Formats: sequence, structure tokens, C-alpha cells
Amino acid sequence: MSAGLMHGATNTVSPAGARRGTVVVTTVASDSHTWNLVFLQLLIEELGYEVINLGPCVPDQVLIDACRETAPDLVVISSVNGHGHQDGLRVIDALRACGELASTPVVIGGKLGVAGHQSDAAIGELMSAGFDAVFDDSSSTTREFSRFVGTLSPAARPLERTEVVA
Repeated sequence: MSAGLMHGATNTVSPAGARRGTVVVTTVASDSHTWNLVFLQLLIEELGYEVINLGPCVPDQVLIDACRETAPDLVVISSVNGHGHQDGLRVIDALRACGELASTPVVIGGKLGVAGHQSDAAIGELMSAGFDAVFDDSSSTTREFSRFVGTLSPAARPLERTEVVA
């Protein structure tokens, strides 16, 4: 997702500091970048969500375990190294194979291929694999991402959660 921070996105924040739900933010296992995760965390918190930031280079099983533990309302996978498409296919397959995570919204974004812009076919492949949305860095904006997050309806959830730190 591009760094053009959208102003005015705070109209989706819940009143009196109430949180709309929980979002897990992560990279793919091969991506060591952190600035994108910090940016996404701040943006998503501004939209009214609690964020669990798993950090860079997250192995697939660590992501799955964290999601099982926290039952997030959304999983956001960000890639800067250009391997998001390749690694994302593997990760979404693993997430969708877990019964309790099969319907959890999962999105991927950033620099998804080393060549830059992803073709419609490449984005379609990610969507067909199980992603709910794809935000290619060269063609998507934070406004589109914020709009997507704003459409989520939080599920009925237990009051207590355990935060998993990788």
C-alpha cells in the first residue's frame, strides 16, 4: 500500500475509545521490512481497531497460531520485498486450511512482485486462492484500504483476548 496517508479517515473510529475489533498485521516469512507494519498499525488504529503487530519475517505457523489464539476480525499481510504474491499464496492456503480461520477476512498488499505492478491475472490468482482483497502497491491507495476496513462488521467476540507476541 502506498504511503499517501489519507486524511479524514477517522470518521470510522468508534466513539469514546471503543475498539471495533482486532486486526493482526504481519509480513510474509521472507520479508524483513518493518516500516510498512508500523504505518499500517497506526492507520488501522486510527480506524478504530486494536492491532497485534507480529513484526517482520513471520513464519506461516506463527501467524496461524497467533490467529487461532486471538481470533482477529481481519488479517493484513504486507510485503515490501516483492515476494508477496509467491509467499502470499502459500500463507493463504495455510490460513484457509484451518477451520476456525476459514472465514476470517484476509488481505494482502504492498509490493507483491519484483516487477512492480501486478497484472489482473496475478491479482485474480490471489483472490481465487482465498484473499478477500488485494492492494497492489502500484495501483492501490490507503483510501481504498481504509474503505475496505470500514466495511468490516465486527463479529460477536469474547471480552478477553490473549495477545501473542512473536
